[in-house]
Amino acid sequence: MKKVILAAIAVMTFGFASAQTTGFSKGDVFVSGAFNVGSEKTGDVKSNNFTLVPSVGYFVSENIAIGAKLGFGTTKIGDNKTNDFTVGAFGRYYFTPASQFSVYGQAGLDLTNSKSGDYKENEFGANVGLGMSYFLSNHFAIEATWLGLGYSVNNNGGHGAEKTNSFGLGTDLRAVTFGVIYKF
Repeated sequence: MKKVILAAIAVMTFGFASAQTTGFSKGDVFVSGAFNVGSEKTGDVKSNNFTLVPSVGYFVSENIAIGAKLGFGTTKIGDNKTNDFTVGAFGRYYFTPASQFSVYGQAGLDLTNSKSGDYKENEFGANVGLGMSYFLSNHFAIEATWLGLGYSVNNNGGHGAEKTNSFGLGTDLRAVTFGVIYKF
């Protein structure tokens, strides 16, 4: 019986290892991003929001990917509407890039411009986090990212307003984001 169990484990291990032909390699390009639509009503006040932030990454080496994102978001609360434009850059280090399941570290910089009527503000942010990817096929992967350390500066509209500096170190795993990646 032991031999049968060991043989079954060996066959499954070999099958799993040979099935891992997916993953990332130097020169690969991937697209991902964020999309969000929401609505909320409290009493007579209704709010709606929409966010679209596509991103693209390129593997400059076997383990290192660099990328950029460009995003738009809008929030409307009653008659007040705010539009956000975001541009950002990120870098990732993949610990096991050629496997079906890979863990990575990520660092990123973002600049967001918000406008509501005549009011404008700018926010600059930096973050560091962890993530993992799992390939479902040669081109599609699902990913989960947790940005655990972040810093941002908001000018609060400028014109003599005091800046807001924010720092956060999070261990809240409820803040994990999930996404889909398409690899070319």
